[in-house]
Amino acid sequence: MQVTETLSEGLKRAFTVVVPAADLESRRVARLASLGKTLRLPGFRPGKVPPTVVKQRYGTAVNAEVLEQSVSEATQQVLSDRGLRPALQPKVDVVNLDTSADQDLEFKVELELLPEITLPDFGAMTLTRLKAEAAAETVDKALADIAQRNRTLEPIPQEDLGDRGAAKGEVLIVDYIGRIDGAEFPGGTGNGIEVEIGSGGFIPGFSEQLEGMKPEEKRTIDVTFPAEYGVPTLAGKAATFEVSAKALSRPVVPPVDDELAKKLAFEDLTEMRDAVTGRIQSEYDQLSRLRLKRQLLDALADMVQFPSPEGMVEQEFSQIWQRLDADRKAGRLDDDDKDKDEETLKSDYRAIAERRVRLGLLLADIGRVNSITVTQDEMTRAMRTEAMRYRGQEQQIFEFLRQNPRATETLRGPIFEDKVIDYVLDLAKVEEKAATPEELAAEPPSPTPAADQPASPVVSESA
Repeated sequence: MQVTETLSEGLKRAFTVVVPAADLESRRVARLASLGKTLRLPGFRPGKVPPTVVKQRYGTAVNAEVLEQSVSEATQQVLSDRGLRPALQPKVDVVNLDTSADQDLEFKVELELLPEITLPDFGAMTLTRLKAEAAAETVDKALADIAQRNRTLEPIPQEDLGDRGAAKGEVLIVDYIGRIDGAEFPGGTGNGIEVEIGSGGFIPGFSEQLEGMKPEEKRTIDVTFPAEYGVPTLAGKAATFEVSAKALSRPVVPPVDDELAKKLAFEDLTEMRDAVTGRIQSEYDQLSRLRLKRQLLDALADMVQFPSPEGMVEQEFSQIWQRLDADRKAGRLDDDDKDKDEETLKSDYRAIAERRVRLGLLLADIGRVNSITVTQDEMTRAMRTEAMRYRGQEQQIFEFLRQNPRATETLRGPIFEDKVIDYVLDLAKVEEKAATPEELAAEPPSPTPAADQPASPVVSESA
């Protein structure tokens, strides 16, 4: 095999590879001979089909097979002999496809390499972890919300109502029919629907217009769906609802006590309070970790500089832009992006793609150099967690993931990334600082969130 390097520029490499015709022929002969030993053709004993007949029937297919195998093996040999680590699948272009007549196989290989990365001294990094504690009043409010969600409705007798109608805080049971431009629309009809007067929880202005309404009364109200309404065909549209009141109830909120706790499968109020406190603290801790991770990634992006493979950046940008362009056409762009022209948006998000690829490569190299891997037990737990998202199909989903390794790569990446982040945090100087929940939840002054996530395709042990 003859290999000629034709390009060596930055991370880009190109080679011309020539495989001698004699090597191809010996492969073809060996393959045809192997095939002839197993063929069963009418008129011939098994394994006794003449080579000329085998070649006549299967020569074209064997030639294509040998060609593909030779290109693949020769490409891998070029990479192996030179110790090259391709960033993406090499591009192969066969110069001559007709190798049946004593012609050498010639093809070209183009690829981009993974960059050489010099890892920084992680011990020199100083980071700050914000720490918030679950305050008693926060827990009290959460318990009150639980009680509110477990309220019951108590019908209000007619004699208690007198001449008055529904008041704020009371619940009116209604049937309704909604119309836009005189026509009913999907999802615009409801029967036996509970509407809390003044809650604003349905459509802005809907429940407010039912105040004072009495059972058996009918009323027509006009509302406008919010511009950001979840159903695009209804967003911003004016609608008319014909509402029929059926009954009026008052909500009865149970006291926060042992009885409520036992109803919710706790031993007593103390156990329920501890569980709520733990949940709130867990949420705070997750926010704290997210902020610390963002801070770490910002620091790494500033500390380590190296060229990113253009192909990987283009691939990452294409994925980002596809989502962004869909949001732009649907009018869902962030306020910071709404007034930017397409050229500016592309420039900004290409820079984000480059940052994400660079961070992904860096984390992958940290993991590779330090032998950080995802264990089978960790993958099994991740697969079970993923399967639990599909209620009623847990076992089928788990078996699918277990039997299809490629499908589990999206689960492996985040686990690997977290392990690398933990490794770096263990080496860095991390100072704790008390913070309020509001400070913890506030958006930190760092690049747009789209830039915070390393490019997932490269966060793996194989990178």
